[in-house]
Amino acid sequence: MVIDQPISAESSGFWKLMLLVAIPAITAMALTIAGAERLLPLSAWWSALVETDNAKSQELLFRHAFMPRVAVSILAGLGLGLSGILIQHLLRNPLAEPTTIGTNAGAGLALTIATLYAPVALENGRGVIALLGGALTTFLVFLLAQRRQFSPVAVIVSGLVVSLTCGSASALLMAINREYTEELFIWQSGSLIQNGDAVIRALLPQITVCSVLAFMFLRPLRLLEAGDESAGSLGIRPAAIRLIGLSIAVAMSAFVVAAVGVISFIALAAPAFARIAGARTLLQRMVWSPLIAASQLWLVDQLIQFHFKEMAFPAGAATALLGAPLLFFFLLRSKTVSLDSREGTFAAVAPHKMPALLLLAVALVVATGLVFFFGKGANGWGSIAAAEIGQLAELRLPRIGVALAAGAMFGVCGTLLQRMTANSMAAPEVIGVSGGASLGVLALFVVTSSIDRLSLAMAASVGAFATLALVMFVAGRQRLSPEKLLLAGTSVTTLASALAALALASGDPRTDFLLAWLSGSTYRATPTQATAAAAVAILLLSVAPLTIRWLAVLPLGETVSRSLGLGVVAVRAILLCLIAIPTALATLLIGPLSFVGLMAPHFARMTGFRRPAGEIFASAFYGALILIAADWMGRTIIFPWQIPAGLLTALAGGPFFLIVMSRSR
Repeated sequence: MVIDQPISAESSGFWKLMLLVAIPAITAMALTIAGAERLLPLSAWWSALVETDNAKSQELLFRHAFMPRVAVSILAGLGLGLSGILIQHLLRNPLAEPTTIGTNAGAGLALTIATLYAPVALENGRGVIALLGGALTTFLVFLLAQRRQFSPVAVIVSGLVVSLTCGSASALLMAINREYTEELFIWQSGSLIQNGDAVIRALLPQITVCSVLAFMFLRPLRLLEAGDESAGSLGIRPAAIRLIGLSIAVAMSAFVVAAVGVISFIALAAPAFARIAGARTLLQRMVWSPLIAASQLWLVDQLIQFHFKEMAFPAGAATALLGAPLLFFFLLRSKTVSLDSREGTFAAVAPHKMPALLLLAVALVVATGLVFFFGKGANGWGSIAAAEIGQLAELRLPRIGVALAAGAMFGVCGTLLQRMTANSMAAPEVIGVSGGASLGVLALFVVTSSIDRLSLAMAASVGAFATLALVMFVAGRQRLSPEKLLLAGTSVTTLASALAALALASGDPRTDFLLAWLSGSTYRATPTQATAAAAVAILLLSVAPLTIRWLAVLPLGETVSRSLGLGVVAVRAILLCLIAIPTALATLLIGPLSFVGLMAPHFARMTGFRRPAGEIFASAFYGALILIAADWMGRTIIFPWQIPAGLLTALAGGPFFLIVMSRSR
């Protein structure tokens, strides 16, 4: 009996993995055959593939559109699945994927710039442009991480900031040139539509070579599982192994992006499916993840063609629509999800930094005064006159108040979440609350033609708290496991992003309003909102210090936390509510912001605030500074027009953060 148990578990895992591949593949095959028979009878398939002379229109569609699309969906899935598992393994983080290390964002920014300013280059060089953009941003990420020996946290943080900066730059260019960029929205959501076999002939050798190199590199990759110190004692250089492995994964994902656009959820979800279904070793995950990704992307594309015959429905949005619920199902069914992402980023004991906190508080007061009194008006740059103070106070004070309060809330919530999960790339948005608010707004966008302030707030509130309940239910099956919380929340966020891209690509005249809200804006701030936000921020700053013992112990792991008498489940539930409620309110007021809650805690730690209490207040100050500065820049740079603060937090704050990171020890 003792011997039979692991064999039975291994056999059960094998059949789960087989079903996870076979069911989508068989369904996709049936849909493929049915779709092909709508074009040609079975007896004419072979001749249509090999005889191109004097071909009829249906035969040409079969040969140059239908079959290439099937092949590309399978090849792209294989490449995304393998690149996803490599990146997650090398960075030791379940949320890592090609988007995380800047590849997709760089490719998107390059294509946006080319579309707007050099459209001729796209005729024959779209793939080259995408590859060049992705390679440059990924090289920047590697350059920043090189000083830290390519540690997982350094690569992930650098990649996220580069991605946010490039994504904001792309969104800003699209907002300024809205009429020229609808095609880019579709491309950024992934498109598998083909016109000939040129993409297949380019992608097949690329994926093949990268896959062969990855499997040849298996032994050094395995050694990293024991940790960098153990791997170094065996005579290998962990930094070099990580750099080579990431280069292979980046090349593979860049080739896929150049071929079909951004289909990012597959690279995130397929490795998670493989782990949850029972792929225990690295070799098993490297075999099963590509197969799972290929079968799912093939099935998704066939479902698109079956249900949306007359509409170019983006494949990336469809994978999120179908993949997110499936991932929820597997998370509910799984008993354990072991995905170690701890890096020693958090410290329980460190010197006090009270003088530095006072300096931050003074800097915030000074910045607030400058933001109110100094700006750009009809007569150019200058300070406001005494006679104008009363009039401008009605316009500026609510915006400043909302920005200060929301920034502080995002900063504190980011610190709480990163310490609760011991994951330095976790942000308030990752638990799905902001994504749920976006889903609520998108649902309102679909079901009604008029959107007012009250209906927007109600829809966002319902979406945010319904999502929180769902994420807590999923994670509650494993004592509110941080890994399950992050995977479930990321699924919601990815789903919301995909639906937002689909809505923005629809051509609806209301998309300008939707884009402004999704970009993060204080345009519509009122005195009532500013007062409510300030009250919640003060309450959060009053309650958060009561959790400092929990925040010091939780990063040490669940076993140590329990041995020290901590009720882990209850503590996690309290912290999750403490994170979710302010995040939901801040999202309601200014829209989902992806930068502040992620980076404010990093600024705090990089400037020496490593004890929980100091980090909480420093993150609040940094978050408030980032957001009021971005809001001020947004209303002055291109006066009298305005730029959403959410775009500028990443566009301006991202490079600044990277400079500070590159110079810090």
